[in-house]
Amino acid sequence: MTFKTVAAATLIAAFVTPAFAADEFYVVQDVKTKRCTIIDKKPVDTTMTVVSPSGTVYKSRTEAEAGMKTVKVCTTN
Repeated sequence: MTFKTVAAATLIAAFVTPAFAADEFYVVQDVKTKRCTIIDKKPVDTTMTVVSPSGTVYKSRTEAEAGMKTVKVCTTN
């Protein structure tokens, strides 16, 4: 393989890979305000808690919105 081919393949992979990673959505609750939201990355700090059943990871925002309606702590706010 030539250098140009390897460089082109690397650039394509760099731009395409993040698009695949965005297929995760989480229903989380802010610890202070108790407000539920949907985020596309698993929370790593202690200000947000995953509240979806058994830490469910949704494949689309629409699925996460439907799931949020079933989470008791989100529907009582």
